[in-house]
Amino acid sequence: MTTGAQTPRYPARPRRSRLRTFLPLGIAAWLVLEVWLLSVVAGASSGLVVLLLLSAGFVLGSVVIKRAGRRAFRNLTETLQQPGATPTAARPDSEGNGLMMLGGLLLMIPGLISDAAGLLLLLPPVQKAARRTAERTVERKLREAGPGTLGDAFRQARMHRPDGKVVQGEVVRDEPGTAPREQYPPLNR
Repeated sequence: MTTGAQTPRYPARPRRSRLRTFLPLGIAAWLVLEVWLLSVVAGASSGLVVLLLLSAGFVLGSVVIKRAGRRAFRNLTETLQQPGATPTAARPDSEGNGLMMLGGLLLMIPGLISDAAGLLLLLPPVQKAARRTAERTVERKLREAGPGTLGDAFRQARMHRPDGKVVQGEVVRDEPGTAPREQYPPLNR
């Protein structure tokens, strides 16, 4: 039965980003390539050689991750033991352990292509280039961030009320010993 009411029209779906479109395809192609390459190596030698290669990659990756984690923890404790140091203060002479851990993780993932990428990330010149590229990308994305995005979230303070409304505001602290501020009437909506 039709009531004569019109069907609500919804706006067109927003376009998917290129990353969301091509990432699943890239992952599937990478997995197929890894399996194909492992089967080629197994055909050229034997299954035991492939098993030893995968086991060696896993062991080497776990050693690399453990070493990078220990170095990061040691750097953190040294930073915290310095007088007046904060844990967020970056040390200019500290090595980047994140890329080393990523290299170890890539070594632990079964496959020869991921092992090659992991070994490349263990080289200091490649780490420097990857770090510079990542820093530039993050800085560019934060500059391009408009109001209401994640980049803008660092500049805003929001309070969620029980009724679901969002009230923007800022935190004002009255320090002891300062003159009392002028009182403003509450804002009603």
